[in-house]
Amino acid sequence: MTDQDTGYHYQLMRRAIDLIDAGGRDLSLEDLAGEMHMSPAHFQRIFSRWAGVSPKRYQQWLMLDHAKDLLATRHTTLETADAVGLSGSGRLHDLFLRWEAMSPGDYAKAGADLNILWGWFESPFGPALIMGTDKGICGIGFSAEMGREATMTDLMRRWPNATFTEDPAAIAPFAVQAFPREGSNREPAQLYLIGAPFQIKVWEALMRIPTGHVTTYSDIAKTIGNPKAVRAVGTAVGRNPVSWLIPCHRALRKSGGLGGYHWGLPVKRAMLAFETAETA
Repeated sequence: MTDQDTGYHYQLMRRAIDLIDAGGRDLSLEDLAGEMHMSPAHFQRIFSRWAGVSPKRYQQWLMLDHAKDLLATRHTTLETADAVGLSGSGRLHDLFLRWEAMSPGDYAKAGADLNILWGWFESPFGPALIMGTDKGICGIGFSAEMGREATMTDLMRRWPNATFTEDPAAIAPFAVQAFPREGSNREPAQLYLIGAPFQIKVWEALMRIPTGHVTTYSDIAKTIGNPKAVRAVGTAVGRNPVSWLIPCHRALRKSGGLGGYHWGLPVKRAMLAFETAETA
């Protein structure tokens, strides 16, 4: 599957979300294909290649109540994440990650003396801006909902004193680690986390959530030893600079609501549905 294919498939999925939200959750395959101006066979083929399941099945997972269903059936309390994550198909997310955190002293320099390379790549969730250093990936942002300029500005302002150099060729191996292509071996992604100590603790907790499972902001607060800091946890989740690999999309409100998502709720819903299909 080419980069152009993955971007195109995400746009199909994004249009499907709009159709479902407009009351089209009972649309047939023929109706969905017609709305996409495709033949049913062509639509079914390319959609199933992207999601791994039929459009009808995926349609169910894009509904607004999917988060509540996940919370009821795949809610992970992080104290038991290790046991859950190593059973069946729910492999621990951080089995595919190697990471280190910047020292507090270096963090205080706001990126001074740090050369950050960047490039744009297509992902299953639309265009992705990937940033990295010689120590690993330090930023991933998605522009499908907020645009490329805003995404670039958002990531760059996190390290205001850093030097930024466009170098897609150097970043390309990171893109393959973050979004393995069909048929490729998944290589562990190396992350270089740049954040305050409290944020690092929250991000570390997020990395313990198994693929296809979810947790709540309050569970994260309890896990890091500060059960009253639910709002601060939510802020730290939103400040996650390496979205998708640090799976902030797996954090939900206790009520089962999606909560916010820095790169847009349609992207969060797509990620949750994508992982449900992957682990179903």
